[in-house]
Amino acid sequence: MPSRTLPRSFWKISEARDLPLRDRSIKVDTMSNEVERRALARYLEEHNLKQTKQREAILEAFLGVRRHVTSEELYQMVREEHPHVGYTTVYRTMKLLCDVGLANERRFDDGATRYEVEHEHHDHLVCTRCGKIIEFDSEMIESAQERIAKGYDFRVLRHRHELYGHCASCRDDR
Repeated sequence: MPSRTLPRSFWKISEARDLPLRDRSIKVDTMSNEVERRALARYLEEHNLKQTKQREAILEAFLGVRRHVTSEELYQMVREEHPHVGYTTVYRTMKLLCDVGLANERRFDDGATRYEVEHEHHDHLVCTRCGKIIEFDSEMIESAQERIAKGYDFRVLRHRHELYGHCASCRDDR
């Protein structure tokens, strides 16, 4: 399945609220999404599904988001430029993008389903007060997981590592 092959440093920003106010509406250049558009078109053709302007608009909006986003949030973003797009269309398109391999569906402790652009493996720090999600990667954690699995003669197919607590802004000890 196709995935973005951008450098890890590209993905360091995980929440729009981490950006200065003037940078919160970052848009990804349409040309940079060509690989993803072709992957979606190929998948739709292989599965005898229609390529629609609505799906294209949802894909472009999703790829322009630099954070974990719910279907409702994405719906509100898409509606700003495409008021005819319905919530159900956004929801179904996000499921489709997961099937294509362009999106990952995530469920954190708050129960909301969020989507993120498929990219390199990473783990999450989740603030239980404000909902901030910070992506990180750690070779030490990955190595420890491999050693543990090997010690138990266990073959890991996939894993999810999420740490829940309070971010720097929400901690009581400040």
